[in-house]
Amino acid sequence: MVRPAIISRVPNETFDLAGPAGRLEALLMHPETAPVAAAVVCHAHPLHGGMMHFKVVFRAAKALQQHGAAVLRFNFRGVGRSEGVHDDGRGEQDDARAAVAEMERRFPGLPVVLGGFSFGSVMALRVGQADPRARALFALGFPLASVSDVSFLNGGGRPCLFVQGEQDAFGPGERMRELVATLPAPVSIQVVPGADHFFGGHLEEMQAAVSAWAATHPWEAST
Repeated sequence: MVRPAIISRVPNETFDLAGPAGRLEALLMHPETAPVAAAVVCHAHPLHGGMMHFKVVFRAAKALQQHGAAVLRFNFRGVGRSEGVHDDGRGEQDDARAAVAEMERRFPGLPVVLGGFSFGSVMALRVGQADPRARALFALGFPLASVSDVSFLNGGGRPCLFVQGEQDAFGPGERMRELVATLPAPVSIQVVPGADHFFGGHLEEMQAAVSAWAATHPWEAST
């Protein structure tokens, strides 16, 4: 009798990592095969209910995982079990750097992918554009209306994906297209028709956009 092959599935791993303001609650999603990249996904604004279990954050992480990335989600300081208090985007950038350092420690030599949703997308791009460890970047629901200076987006030199709801109140699709057109290559944007800031009713399209981007292994394109 031939026994069916057993596919080993590595479960999600929850743990605390050392952040600059204390413990950061984290969850690591392992791919089913040897990882080809190490990704970090940052969540939305902590003072508006943002946390690592947000559907947009989970869906993006799942898309990356399905294309071979090990993906870390974490709670910014003051959220969930993470220690510290909200720091208006300053200390949160340090939290993101700590998450990247954790992934670099766990997966030495693998290219790092850094991205996020809403407030988290700003934190990810501010950190990633200045960090040579980040080989590819992505932003979901970039809150353009709340960002007074976008000059940090001009770092260039690495692939960057924007996924935006056409009717996003914080960054309408057309305005985001205009912004992305001014940024140095390689950069791309996918505007989801009819979607709002939270991609309500359009999570599948958002996830598909991230998945299509991840399928090209953009982290291999930059040096």
